[in-house]
Amino acid sequence: MLDFDVAAHADRAHADRPEAFVQGLPDERPAAPALGHLYARVAKHITPAEWPLIAREVEAIERLKRERNAVVLGHNYQAPEIFNTVADIVGDSLALAREAVTVDADVIVMAGVHFMAETAKLLNPSKTVLMPDMGAGCSLADSITAADIRLLKERYPGVPVVTYVNTSAEVKAESDYCCTSGNAVKVVRAVAKEWGVNRILMLPDEFLAQNVQKLVPELELIAWKGHCEVHERFTPQDIRDLRENHPGVVVLAHPECPPEVVAEADYAGSTAGMADYVRDEKPARVVLITECSMADNVAVNHPDIEFVRPCNLCPHMRRITLPNIRRALETMTTQVEIDPAIAGRARLAVERMLAIS
Repeated sequence: MLDFDVAAHADRAHADRPEAFVQGLPDERPAAPALGHLYARVAKHITPAEWPLIAREVEAIERLKRERNAVVLGHNYQAPEIFNTVADIVGDSLALAREAVTVDADVIVMAGVHFMAETAKLLNPSKTVLMPDMGAGCSLADSITAADIRLLKERYPGVPVVTYVNTSAEVKAESDYCCTSGNAVKVVRAVAKEWGVNRILMLPDEFLAQNVQKLVPELELIAWKGHCEVHERFTPQDIRDLRENHPGVVVLAHPECPPEVVAEADYAGSTAGMADYVRDEKPARVVLITECSMADNVAVNHPDIEFVRPCNLCPHMRRITLPNIRRALETMTTQVEIDPAIAGRARLAVERMLAIS
């Protein structure tokens, strides 16, 4: 059973501040907090005592962005002190992929995980893409390799391959199309129509494929056994306990969750879809069954809604911090590069997805 205690979550938010915020900084603190308009957006997660140190990092990053003509892309799962301060463009994987195509900057800093930085580089080959921590990976992306795709294509000749954007460039290069959780249904239907088939390899997220399968019964989706280490931990009992402990709560689930969890929810959709649901439906009490920073970030714009927060954190997203974003811009490292022989084919799969979306 997961800990869904709201007060405990608030305590965790203060207790788990990255040590990197204080490493290498003098003991003395500025006399008064700066950037008060930004502090208002993170005040529920950052104590007044912490803010001066964080504000110094934010000010330095903003200065470096101007000097480098840089932008920071922030995924919805990023920590509030990044998402609500230095991120210039925020959203889910699809939104970041779309914005990466048109971003007006020489340098892109990815406040997300490695496959997102690769996608930004695929769509901006002439721009510098920086990854603040190359160790920020993804259990789902690690679940499949290019060699796996080649073997599957031998086993299922003529069957198109649709891979989740949460994969490496090498895997994308072996694929026909990419998809996200937000456009998966639209993509598989479009591919089936274009190719004149009713079977599609949908990889590597098993649960996403199973949840999409229910929405496209006319197609056969062949899945892989890859899972997100955050979403696979949720259980139907968690949802039932939430409803018992928080009467009237509206449950929104990410389609990377097991199908039996999605079946217990009131709505299933991508992180963007969940944010839109909260904005449009305005439930009095809501829980987002996904990475818990998502609720922190959505709640900023909805102070009248009660968010119940299940505390499943993504350890990979947590590797991105304000200090290493600053360091990336100071040193222009680490730059994401993709083998040109791979990049062209991988880019095609992503561009085909964007054309459908």
